[in-house]
Amino acid sequence: MRMRVGSARMRRLIVLVAVVAVVLSPLTGCASLPESSAPEALGTLNREPTPEGPPPPVANRDPDLLLRDFLQATADPANRHLAARQYMTPAASTQWDDAAGTVIVEKPDTLRESRSGDKATYKIRARKVGELAADGGYRPSDDIVIVENKIELTKVDGEWRIDELPDGVVMDSTAFFKSYRRYALYFIDPSGNTTVPDLRWISVPKGQLTQRLLSSLLEGPQPALASVLRNELAPPVALRGTITKINGDPEGVGIGLGGVKLDFAGASGLNPRERESLAAQVVLTLSGADILGPYMLLADGKPLDERFAANGWSVADVQQFNPGTSTRNQVGLHALRGGGLVQVTDSGGSAPTPGYFGRVNNLQSAALSPDGQLVAAVAEAGRPAGEPSRALMVGTYGGNAFPVAEGFTITRPSWTADGSAGWAVLDGGRVIRAVHDRATGNVSVQDVDISALTAASSATAPRLPITELRISRSGVRAAMIADGKVYVAVVVPQPDGKLSLTSAIPVGVGLSTAAVSVDWLDADTIIIAREGNVDPVSTVSVDGSEPTPLTAQNLTAPVRSVSASPDHQYVADSRAVLELTTAPAPDQGQPYWREVPGLGANALPVLPG
Repeated sequence: MRMRVGSARMRRLIVLVAVVAVVLSPLTGCASLPESSAPEALGTLNREPTPEGPPPPVANRDPDLLLRDFLQATADPANRHLAARQYMTPAASTQWDDAAGTVIVEKPDTLRESRSGDKATYKIRARKVGELAADGGYRPSDDIVIVENKIELTKVDGEWRIDELPDGVVMDSTAFFKSYRRYALYFIDPSGNTTVPDLRWISVPKGQLTQRLLSSLLEGPQPALASVLRNELAPPVALRGTITKINGDPEGVGIGLGGVKLDFAGASGLNPRERESLAAQVVLTLSGADILGPYMLLADGKPLDERFAANGWSVADVQQFNPGTSTRNQVGLHALRGGGLVQVTDSGGSAPTPGYFGRVNNLQSAALSPDGQLVAAVAEAGRPAGEPSRALMVGTYGGNAFPVAEGFTITRPSWTADGSAGWAVLDGGRVIRAVHDRATGNVSVQDVDISALTAASSATAPRLPITELRISRSGVRAAMIADGKVYVAVVVPQPDGKLSLTSAIPVGVGLSTAAVSVDWLDADTIIIAREGNVDPVSTVSVDGSEPTPLTAQNLTAPVRSVSASPDHQYVADSRAVLELTTAPAPDQGQPYWREVPGLGANALPVLPG
């Protein structure tokens, strides 16, 4: 049975490192709405304070242990980090600015510098693993950055309390993953035909989650995506009134159990397509957070769409905007074998594809457009030494092809979801798009501006050469390997109609060996193959969080290539092409890699994209 490793639940099944499973397991809690027999403002549900409030510091705690407890308490952001402020003197609590930034560290040390009587000075030292922005965006730390904070403590009524500390929040990574959960906000892609996930980490009681997610939608995408994605909930649209449950609506609207009722001021000015896009953003965001529908959506007090006035919106009603819908592989597995393109049959065999790409024997890599109609491939050009030795060939599946670019090296091509352009990198530093005009069949080559990447002064900026580039199916992001490290960049349209790559962040942080291949698993997850035989294949979210090793069972290093879709994941190792599968029943073993028969040791898997 095949499995989809893109889902959070299934990914956890294949984690091999026990500590990772321990860290991630708290993230699976359900965020469903509390039950109610009548409409009630969600902002008031389950918000009654417990009699004791946050747990107080342990009595008679030594300073070093108190500081360790403090680094756990900082992961609770409620009431301006009230849980953490309990560890401070009243003066320190008043002066501490918890909004100055949030740093996530691992394995913090608490080092005593001095202690005498009622005074003590300690240093907190830890490796920084990431930062959390005010909007919930996560950014990993690729370099080895050591955080050192000097903490002054004093005794108050016989108990040690923090008297001086730097502004900003420092929290232990284990506490972060226990307190925070990753959510996806959905915004509209440049084509207006699908949505793109924008990941946020949020820690709120479940009764406040709907309000928090909608507030984040109204605030818009993170800065790197703000110029690319469209937000139908942008001003003048705003949330009108309170958010209510519609379970047991006394006016008998016809809603079943559960559900949410939302009214958007200013939405009556939207046209039908814009209203549908707004509904898609709301429904996909809430349903992805386990906030169950149906979703009664209003525009200035009236139904957003009369078709859904009686029963509300469901996920099925906005399925065409779901980024997972367009990623289903309808073309089937292909492979490069002996320098030609072959189609793998269900019976376990393979046959050369018709036309140019199946006849030749000089192809090094290839990519199919998502609809299977177009092929881009890298071929040996047969040029004399000192001249470009590779050619990027573009043509139709089953038809002819022609060269569109040449280089000494050309990366594996990558298509956008609509098949309008194939991307590749020439000679490690020139990113191009082979733009296909379906009306005429003509192909034009356009350079993609990467100056924002190469000019970045940050130590974590990508360094040439770029040896792999995979465009996301929405065309909004690009995953790349540069100098053996993995990055995710944003594709930004320019006023002249061309594109640029900007805002690259390192992902797959902490890999001990160089990455050799990368692909998109789904809209917010990539899959990475790297050198060596220790965890050679892994997944990671586009924000660099949740790195998850996949099983290495049956793999023989080195893993040379990875090709993935939400439904199927393939690798080529030193002896075969293999597919990630799972046992027929949960009690029959862990997931494993299974050889695709009949392809041989030198074949490479090819999936659309």
